[in-house]
Amino acid sequence: MTILNLALPILATDLHATNGELQWFADAYNLVFAAALLPAGLLGDRLGRKKMLIIGLTLFGVASVGCAYAGSAWELIAGRAFLGLGAALLVPLSMSIIPVLFSEKERPKAIGIWMMANAFGIPLGPIVGGWLLNNYWWGSVFLINIPLVVLALFAVFILLPESRSKMSQRVDFIGVIASSLGLVGVTYGVIEIGEKGWGEPVTLITLIAGLLVLVGFVLWERRVSHPLIDLSLFRSSSFTWGTILATVISFAMFGVLFLMPQYFLAVGGVDVQRAGLQLLPLVGGLLVGSQISDQLQSRFGAKIPIALGFLVLATGLIVGTNTGIDTGYGFTSVWITITGLGIGFALPAVMDATISALSAERSGVGSALIMAMRQVGGTMGVAILGTLLSTGYRNKLDLHGLSGEAAESVRRNVSAGVAVARQINSTTLIDSVRSSFIHGMEITLWVCGGVAALGVLITLSFLQTRVDRNVKSELEQTTVG
Repeated sequence: MTILNLALPILATDLHATNGELQWFADAYNLVFAAALLPAGLLGDRLGRKKMLIIGLTLFGVASVGCAYAGSAWELIAGRAFLGLGAALLVPLSMSIIPVLFSEKERPKAIGIWMMANAFGIPLGPIVGGWLLNNYWWGSVFLINIPLVVLALFAVFILLPESRSKMSQRVDFIGVIASSLGLVGVTYGVIEIGEKGWGEPVTLITLIAGLLVLVGFVLWERRVSHPLIDLSLFRSSSFTWGTILATVISFAMFGVLFLMPQYFLAVGGVDVQRAGLQLLPLVGGLLVGSQISDQLQSRFGAKIPIALGFLVLATGLIVGTNTGIDTGYGFTSVWITITGLGIGFALPAVMDATISALSAERSGVGSALIMAMRQVGGTMGVAILGTLLSTGYRNKLDLHGLSGEAAESVRRNVSAGVAVARQINSTTLIDSVRSSFIHGMEITLWVCGGVAALGVLITLSFLQTRVDRNVKSELEQTTVG
């Protein structure tokens, strides 16, 4: 997900891609990924999680080769769509096997390792992608997936036992279609808001239509005898509030990941590969936090590390509001580490509290639902926080003396602003652009910090200290029946 962004300028030249096609290189993946999450979880439960993981890995590998050797923009867009389909099988099903394979005592550690594997991908995209693009052609950023896919296929074939639900094999096709259309509508609407703002009528119509379809989907699930999603899951406060808290974390985390590369590139003046390296403290904090979280969970349950994690996360983000143009990387690395530490405390514990409410029978669809909520939360985070950043940035700019075309380019984003300032060799403009970005970044981090603080209140008010064992047992009996 992070490696493609570096290749966009090269793809624009080599494939003669328009701006719209460049956007679809990312959106094709995100939309198919969002649409296929819940059906993928269902297929894993019904047909076998190991089997569907193998299919997902194979599809991901074949699609990676197709993307690498795409001869036109639309061939690459089609390849990216199939990559999204493969990812939709891999992400929820890799999580759904955790409650099946691991005991309650082992599960927090397994989830922590799962989270660490995800976290390593955040900086590795820019770091590895930058090195590949400096030494090879753009298709290498897709071919790098192949050795990983081969290794994963070997591990799944050899190490993973098959597991599937013993429930009825009937499929809720209306639920599958409605959930897919609704998630596509919401995801596409939010992506477009991030690109064009909140004033675009078609974008708002798409978003509202997606939300209405999802409401209709929930109403349908309450009536059908074999639903795609077992809505009785939401009788468990661990699942309900855990899912909400996971979405809140994604909102804040995606906001930071949206901000910091722009800050490092435009204000810090580093290259993309260096920007990826400068994100490593976030991962380091996450790794340390997840280890401490595991120990705290074993002693106090999930509530304490989750509340502590949100508190630390809010603290890191609020400290980050003091970042300025002349702030050294030492200060920035400290608050990024604190932010990662808070995520490491909270996210594995939140995922454990949520997954603990899932029976082995519905772990696939349940995990897919959690990931769908996180996907929407993260995408909403980028759109809403991106709007705040853009508004704060544009309101602070000093554009006196610029032509209309140059001023419009500067307003677009901080990278374009820096490029224009360098083109006309104006130190006054570059200072204005950077200080304006810092102003927008400060507002955005305050909002992220406030959202994290809200997570503390939700945790202390609604999340139970221990798992809802009675609810889970009741769910399992209902499922078997």
